[in-house]
Amino acid sequence: MKQGRTMIQLAQELERQRIARKDYLADTRNLEVKTDRGMSRLMLDMDNQTEIFVVNELAHKQIADRLQIPLKYYNRMRVEYPSLLDNNINCWFNQSPERRMLRTLDGSVRAFLSDRYRRLDNLELADAVLPIIQEMKAAEILSSEITETHMYIKVINKKLKEEVAVGDVVQAGIVISNSEVGLGSLKVEPLLYRLVCRNGLIVKDYAQKRYHVGKQIENDDSAYEIFSDATLVQDDKAFFMKVQDTVRTAIDEVKFHLSVEKLRATMEESTGPDPVKTVEILADSYILNQNERGSILRHFIMGADNSKYGLINAVTRASQDLADYARATDLERLGGELLALPPINKKMPVPVLDFTANPNSNIIPLEIAQ
Repeated sequence: MKQGRTMIQLAQELERQRIARKDYLADTRNLEVKTDRGMSRLMLDMDNQTEIFVVNELAHKQIADRLQIPLKYYNRMRVEYPSLLDNNINCWFNQSPERRMLRTLDGSVRAFLSDRYRRLDNLELADAVLPIIQEMKAAEILSSEITETHMYIKVINKKLKEEVAVGDVVQAGIVISNSEVGLGSLKVEPLLYRLVCRNGLIVKDYAQKRYHVGKQIENDDSAYEIFSDATLVQDDKAFFMKVQDTVRTAIDEVKFHLSVEKLRATMEESTGPDPVKTVEILADSYILNQNERGSILRHFIMGADNSKYGLINAVTRASQDLADYARATDLERLGGELLALPPINKKMPVPVLDFTANPNSNIIPLEIAQ
């Protein structure tokens, strides 16, 4: 499992961001974008003054998506014809006006969201769940991180463990994650932590989610900064109490043993005689870049285990090689995605793992893969 910040470092960054972040609700007619040499700045007219922010990559993608401008063409305009991009954005902002939530941090627009987006922020989540984790016997926070798009807290229960094979022990745990910028729900997911190689596998089964959807914010002002009022505080308090209950029950002994049994069964499932072909099919199915493909193949061959279990371990081990924490977590989820696939058909002359058996998977986001 990839190591991130210490809990002290995480807390310090969350406190810093609480002070630095600002959120606005604005009519798009009060917004204007100007781009120069690939850098776009968004100007927000508000109360007879203008706030100016740099538009980050995620906000660009969200603007393109909302205005239905193909991202490839949008990015080409940014580089080759920035005035055309500005004209496209600003014309549509005025032609089809609507209210949008702007989330800003350190002088940048980090998200361009619906006015129904419910702000469930990382610091409030941490404040809610960390006392619950401290109450859990034998619980240990193994890894934590905050990226531009997500916060992660990964916890294990050192007493709840079981052998998959002789000497191959896994421990139960959970992953708590959240996005403040519209890239997914607040999640509490089961985790299997393999001691022999310190791999983390995020189990797809039994995951629980809480969505960032709320009521439309009622206000007639054209643009204004959003603050948390007493009503929102009470709503959030009730919400996070539910999250606390979810965390308390997330490490479940019965579900843990079921997941271990499922993992144990993958030892009997062959992925076929050609590890190179297996990894090629995997990489094409889940949009893995060349470095990720190479890392998975290397660990798969070094493990000398062509079973589905060997492939799962190669994928989760490869996560530790990645520099990006969020992408490493994606590979830990991919390990769980493989575990959730139907058993391989042993009656076939040459068993091959059918990655297309899970067509609805979106565990590897296209916007992150390079």
